[in-house]
Amino acid sequence: MIKKFKLMPAMALMLALGACGAEEAAEPEAEEAAEIEVAEEGGEPIVIEGSNGEVVLEEPAETVVVLEWTYAENLLALGVQPAGMADIEQYGEYVNIEPQLADSVVDVGGRSEPSLEAIAEIDPDLIIGVDFRHEAMLDQLEDIAPTVLFNPYPEEEANIDLYEEMITTFNEMAEAVGKEEQAEEVLAELDATYEEAAETIEAADLATDDFILTLAYTGPQAPEIRVFTPHSMASMILEKIGLNNVHEPDQFEVFGSSTFNVEGLTQYEDVNYLYTVPDEDNIYENQLADNPVWENLSFVQEDRLFDLGADTWLYGGPLSAMTLVDQVVETLVTE
Repeated sequence: MIKKFKLMPAMALMLALGACGAEEAAEPEAEEAAEIEVAEEGGEPIVIEGSNGEVVLEEPAETVVVLEWTYAENLLALGVQPAGMADIEQYGEYVNIEPQLADSVVDVGGRSEPSLEAIAEIDPDLIIGVDFRHEAMLDQLEDIAPTVLFNPYPEEEANIDLYEEMITTFNEMAEAVGKEEQAEEVLAELDATYEEAAETIEAADLATDDFILTLAYTGPQAPEIRVFTPHSMASMILEKIGLNNVHEPDQFEVFGSSTFNVEGLTQYEDVNYLYTVPDEDNIYENQLADNPVWENLSFVQEDRLFDLGADTWLYGGPLSAMTLVDQVVETLVTE
């Protein structure tokens, strides 16, 4: 499916005639001709590939609204401040990157239920959302501006891993805002970060390179601990610096993590326990403080607990990946 926006009148007429009278087989030719006409009148069109199909822009977007933190982070990495963004207040509690958001960025409401009125007031050139939150409101968003959705959690049969998806989306966004060269520089810096961290980890000669990576919070009945699978983006990042995720999930986990209670951790006692936990919901200082199962785990007894910080975002883009690597090296090696 191809969606085009800001089309010139002649091209719109061409598409309308095609829709009324042409055979279905001719539609791709009409669309191709339309793109050529755009190119002739204003340069090459920009084609963004999202989970909602291809979105074509006449020129790089300058006023962008992002409805997910990762996509705000991607814009910042490219040197672009979003015009509007969802959930600004909480973003700072979970995402630790530079550069920071400018004060001029407008909060457009929650990530799950953004305010259409607030988005429309910004009059954006482009809206970027995530399919599992925003697919149901796609038509309404497209009434405001061209909208592209991305899917950071492709199904197993999609044949793309979560790390590859992160890089692909970052490059798509760079093209959307005309910052391809900056994207290359950011990804080169990311690769250099991996290389330097891997050398540091190797030189440290750790007692073990095995790890599990977790994110914990209070569940409905008891503390719940997300253990990241080798398929997850965060785990793939740590594998790139020479660490080894030992978690073997029983099934494919589309979101890249299995949910355990504390008893489930007993199978991984010999590893380094890497974790993030929200400051306002620290289960280790509260529910598990006197829990005998937790206290008797080998990695607790032997002080192989490594706190990565509440604001190390495990679902972000290249900048969060660099933060994760830096935090892991600091806590595993430096401290």
